[in-house]
Amino acid sequence: MRFFNTAGVCEPERHYMLPPERRLPNVRSLIDEQAYFVVHAPRQSGKSTCFHHLARALTAEGRYAATLATCETGRTAVDDIDAGVNAVVGSIYLDAELDLPEELRPAAPKPFREKPAETRLRTYLKDWCQRCPRPVVLFLDEVDALFGKSLLTVLQQLRAGYRGRPGSFPHAMALIGLRDVRDYRVREVSEDSVVEELQAVLGTSSPFNIKVESLTLRNFTAEEVAELYGAHTEETGQAFTEEALELAWGLTRGQPWLVNALARQVVTREAPEPGTAVTVEHVEKAKEALILRRDTHIDSLVHRLQEARIRRVVEPIVAAEYPDEDIPQEDAAFCVDLGLVTRGPAGLAMANPIYREVIPRALTSVTDLFLPVDERAYVRADGGLDFERLLDDFVAFWREHAESFLKRQPYSEAAAQLVCMAFLQRVVNGGGYIDREYAVGSGRVDLCVRWPATGQRHALELKVWRGGRPDPEEKGLEQLGAYLERLGLDEGTLVVFDQRKEALPFAERGSREERTAGCRRVLVLRL
Repeated sequence: MRFFNTAGVCEPERHYMLPPERRLPNVRSLIDEQAYFVVHAPRQSGKSTCFHHLARALTAEGRYAATLATCETGRTAVDDIDAGVNAVVGSIYLDAELDLPEELRPAAPKPFREKPAETRLRTYLKDWCQRCPRPVVLFLDEVDALFGKSLLTVLQQLRAGYRGRPGSFPHAMALIGLRDVRDYRVREVSEDSVVEELQAVLGTSSPFNIKVESLTLRNFTAEEVAELYGAHTEETGQAFTEEALELAWGLTRGQPWLVNALARQVVTREAPEPGTAVTVEHVEKAKEALILRRDTHIDSLVHRLQEARIRRVVEPIVAAEYPDEDIPQEDAAFCVDLGLVTRGPAGLAMANPIYREVIPRALTSVTDLFLPVDERAYVRADGGLDFERLLDDFVAFWREHAESFLKRQPYSEAAAQLVCMAFLQRVVNGGGYIDREYAVGSGRVDLCVRWPATGQRHALELKVWRGGRPDPEEKGLEQLGAYLERLGLDEGTLVVFDQRKEALPFAERGSREERTAGCRRVLVLRL
């Protein structure tokens, strides 16, 4: 029986998968035109799977000798050109040995190690192409694992050999990685003990200016998510309800790893019996499990949140405010290439609701450990959430502890919102969910606390009053009113965090006022 794969290349006989070339329109035309091109997309979005199967197909059709070779083994060779080039040459040989029949393979690399490192890769590829009875097509995966002088010499040798194609150099070639060529790393520097891998980048395509196009892999569409999950239904008989499919698409926005990981969690943990139809509740539980487990894919994104170039982009998104300073274009492009953020109709936002929930939790994970909260105290005898007590205790907590907790937040502009979300998360853990909405420039963070046991929903809007700006209460009422209307709720809570220098001492804050937003009741808390 096949399964949903979350690690390594997908194989159709073992894994549920979609036709790999579907997300690579016109790629065969580029190959037939002897093009050298770049493919960049976020990690675990299917790049390796697509080109692994494309290489197999091209070879099986008899026109080309095609292989996918990884440059990952050259990661440690920063300025050691000899080691970096040997890693690339060795990978081409080993991967071609797996993919190609003997008559189409390159020679063993050992004799070529006597050649100067600056020409070794070019010489090796030239020898292969002159020996091979078919035009060679080479896909170099994880190219941006290389950096420093190793990266530069590899790119320069590929450019130098380009004029020899197709008889004396690969007929067509793709460089595959996270980034486009201009964003490849050229050195690694340290800043305040934090490694800034992209502090220095090429900033140009000149070392590989022979590329004719830069492609990217799109995410799955809603229809493709349904098709992928439908393959499981066809084999096992286990159906996904329409609502479950819609939620899976909505939570993941089609990010391939998330789509597969969510389904895998559902069918192996939440609803393991084939006779059990997958519902919204199963998908919700699976999403929560993924967030709490923080598998490698999610953890690798979380690990980067402290990097300065990531923080410059993500902090104003979490704070829902325009940045005080201009963000370098390359920083924004890097976050988009990572798949962490996306360019939406309202500007930059987190790429999908799962990342939108992961990021605040990750930023407050240590804070969460020290919060004086016993979540059991907020569950009423009837199993409902005691939301009034939650608000009362949060006000008390803010008066006593806010100043010390705010100082610990790495994202200072979003500190108040993050501490508030951490408190709420501790309360609802295990029994409810928090839906978050925030984006650059919106000026607010909208939260909907859901408690499935009793069907409760409570809406909050978080606003920050900063020095030199008008009181945000009236604007907040207007915005919260629209949010309540969208949720179909009659009441909500507006929390205004006063971060002006002239604000009252923390111990004196916590005023309450009943207001209205249209015909809806709003409790205004001033903290």
